[in-house]
Amino acid sequence: MNWIEQVTILDLLIKGFIVGVVVSAPLGPVGVLCIQRTLNKGRWFGFVTGLGAALSDICYALLTGYGMSFMDELIVKHQLFLQVVGSIMLLAFGIYTFRSNPVKSLRPSSGKRGTYLHNFVTAFLVTFSNPLIIFLFVGLFARFSFVMPGSPIGFQLVGYLAIIMGAVTWWFSITYFVNKVRTRFNVRGIWILNRIIGVAVMIAAIVGIVFACLGKSLA
Repeated sequence: MNWIEQVTILDLLIKGFIVGVVVSAPLGPVGVLCIQRTLNKGRWFGFVTGLGAALSDICYALLTGYGMSFMDELIVKHQLFLQVVGSIMLLAFGIYTFRSNPVKSLRPSSGKRGTYLHNFVTAFLVTFSNPLIIFLFVGLFARFSFVMPGSPIGFQLVGYLAIIMGAVTWWFSITYFVNKVRTRFNVRGIWILNRIIGVAVMIAAIVGIVFACLGKSLA
């Protein structure tokens, strides 16, 4: 029995959920936009902003998975090597997140709430305009052995559904948190939160590198 056959639905759900959270968590332009709208317009406007970003992310996830599906032989033969490479890419992303200043993405509030659909669409377009997210998906998919050559279509769909679940859970949680502490949440809070996320990603990447180098797999 090879490593592909050992993967269960639960494994795939956990992997996909983690991927969805990691992709959504860093406070780039859309993350800051989500927080701004939560503070200025209300929690649900912030949440639909996150949903727009999640839709864009799953589009790029599907494109990445489709592209990697053509590398069947490479993925099967070099699983641990790809996990090391994926972890290194994840580490670089964590360092970038830690060093970045999301406050620079702050924009003056227009004062108009708009409709939920308008907030959803604008967030989707902001996120979709950054195709570099594909490189993050490549690193995450390699790290978690997410793309499994020869697996049934239904099995693959479970994984992508889990990514959506992870992303939606993140946006639901962050808007809930920001809304609860809205009177105490300021620009410094955004900066600190982004640094915490960066550190968490770096720690996960380093652990992944160590395990992969030892010939073991975390997922």
